[in-house]
Amino acid sequence: MTGRVPVTAEGPSRPASFGEARWPMALAVVTAMVLTLLLPDGLRLAPRWVLPSVEGLLLLALIAGDPGRIDRRSTALRALSIALVGVLALSAVWSTAQLVDDILQGGEETDSATSLLQWGGSVWACTVLAFSLLYFELDSGGAAARAHRLPRTPALAFPQQLNPELAGPDWRPRYVDYLYLGLTNATAFSPTDVMPLAPWAKIAMGLQSLVSLLLLGLVVARAVNVLA
Repeated sequence: MTGRVPVTAEGPSRPASFGEARWPMALAVVTAMVLTLLLPDGLRLAPRWVLPSVEGLLLLALIAGDPGRIDRRSTALRALSIALVGVLALSAVWSTAQLVDDILQGGEETDSATSLLQWGGSVWACTVLAFSLLYFELDSGGAAARAHRLPRTPALAFPQQLNPELAGPDWRPRYVDYLYLGLTNATAFSPTDVMPLAPWAKIAMGLQSLVSLLLLGLVVARAVNVLA
């Protein structure tokens, strides 16, 4: 899809889909890759270049298969997207578990308040990005499916869906909406304006809240203890 609206004798016709640009999702993946590269060896799931290389290849395959706007419905592309999100989520959860273990055991990554806050912030940011991409990919069949049709019963209910008068006629949730969901869920430790309806959405949001609460609580407590 090029995003151009076909014109008939009666004027512009309704576009066949409303695919969003690929670059916000791609930028989030690249940011997570960079943060993973900068983590110390003890907080990474694999050697420094392994996971970023895998994530980069999956991202390039997605861009090649559906460049520009995300609107091509394909089983292969869907599998690639889920695989990419799965790798990101696994990496973020692993880094969180390792950082928590280091805090409890007094590992070298947590010896100083500066390094603790630096690595803790990086791991926390990775979890926010990973879960935002998870919501983005799993809600309503993924971005490509949403570009063509929004289901009557979404997994995640945004304010514009609960109150249609607040949205335009062709409104679709974009990646920024899912990033905002991931950020607020990680800071409020509970749903804010987006309501989880599907069981998987409730489990994912609950898991993210628990991970974020555990991570932030231990990092802050350890930092205060080191400074004291």
